[in-house]
Amino acid sequence: MSDTRNAIDRFFAISARGSTFSREIRGGLATFFTMAYIVVLNPLIIATGKDVTGQYIGDGTTPKVALVAAGTAFVAGVMTILMGVIGRVPFAMAAGLGLNAFVTFSIASVMTWEEAMGLVFLEGVIIAVLVLTGLRTAVFHAIPAQLKTAISVGIGLFIALIGFVDAGFVRRVPAGPPLEMGIAGSLTSWPIFVFIIGLLATAAMVARKVKGAILIGIIGTTILAIIVELLAKAGTFSAENPGGWQLNRPVVPDQIFGFHNPFVLFTEFDPFGGFIRVDVLLAALLVFTLLITDFFDTMGTIVGVGRQANLVQEDGTLPRTKEILLVDSLGAAAGGAGSVSSNTTYIESAAGVGEGARTGLASVVTGLLFLVAIFFAPLVQVVPYEAAAPALVLVGFLMMTAVRDIDWSDYEISIPAFLTIVIMPFTYSISNGIGAGFIAYVLIKVVRGKAREIHPLLWGVAILFALYFAIGPIRALLGL
Repeated sequence: MSDTRNAIDRFFAISARGSTFSREIRGGLATFFTMAYIVVLNPLIIATGKDVTGQYIGDGTTPKVALVAAGTAFVAGVMTILMGVIGRVPFAMAAGLGLNAFVTFSIASVMTWEEAMGLVFLEGVIIAVLVLTGLRTAVFHAIPAQLKTAISVGIGLFIALIGFVDAGFVRRVPAGPPLEMGIAGSLTSWPIFVFIIGLLATAAMVARKVKGAILIGIIGTTILAIIVELLAKAGTFSAENPGGWQLNRPVVPDQIFGFHNPFVLFTEFDPFGGFIRVDVLLAALLVFTLLITDFFDTMGTIVGVGRQANLVQEDGTLPRTKEILLVDSLGAAAGGAGSVSSNTTYIESAAGVGEGARTGLASVVTGLLFLVAIFFAPLVQVVPYEAAAPALVLVGFLMMTAVRDIDWSDYEISIPAFLTIVIMPFTYSISNGIGAGFIAYVLIKVVRGKAREIHPLLWGVAILFALYFAIGPIRALLGL
């Protein structure tokens, strides 16, 4: 037994990275509970949407929410385990939010689901080729170190905002200011009360450096939520019930076991049908949009979470970068092949890192839990946003502390860094923040007569992002 334990330790470099088996297991659990919502949310987005022919994913006549949930958990589990074993980092993968909405409302609206998922698969293959040729890794290494720090800080703010919005503490409003606190500026609902208690309790445990603080916070807040719902009966959030629970209503499920075969979805993708269904240029633009978002969302995530895990080296690189990016690329292809949308590395992995995870063993734990979730989906649906959100807010704080490493007196780097940091949460997009930072960095260097200091790859990336931001006008100009 000790020999096996030592072999696992050496393979994942657990002791070498200053971690322990217990920390890795806690970290894997924390990451899973923080992102388990995707098993519920992803099918609500893509399984309930109709394609251009009016059909749903699956048999086409009715929404297959449970089947897509099983597929979501299966692909996430397999890819997260691969990330742990091949990348050997505590990064978890699952269907990307934002990307799934883009696939549903922008791609499936002009072609069939099979063709839409075929484009997702094709995009993943293209990114994998870019990794194997070394281009994606080279771009990663070309980014200035302080700009990578800004990406990490921006993601921290983004994660915190996601936590506040998911919990209903911060809300969008149809008129007036873009955001407001609670319901019409008032914290009057039971679910928000649960979130606040969970946030304060978790913050106190983090400040006291309690082992397992984030995981204890998620589990403890979930138990509190169940008790509150039992007594107060807040119900599920809706336009008529703004004080209800976000996404999941925390009740003990009547059914614990349930299984749907995810493999039936792996026969329903067509990589090239979309180019026949619509104009070739439109199909190419859709693939490009998927690619540029996937490419840089992942880059930002691994920098931010990797820095939080102390895996970023002095030159700003991570160990086994090529392997990490390759697995992430295969996740996009697997998501398309499995009809659950592109899988990408999740910023919620930072929750596990906050618990002390430093190696791929944590990812293996998270991945196995996703596979278990295929059979125990009702239990996954017990955790409401309000119980997971405090972990995201506290992790956002931890990532925000890296802001001190940016030289704010040097405008050549501080202005691009500032734009990177603020545009991520303000536009709800990691890629938008990275793109704005890259374009500003290149522009400022040029106007100051220092164009020769710009890495050739950054020129190319800045031009691609300029094209990315201009896709809307380009499509309108071409009448697409």
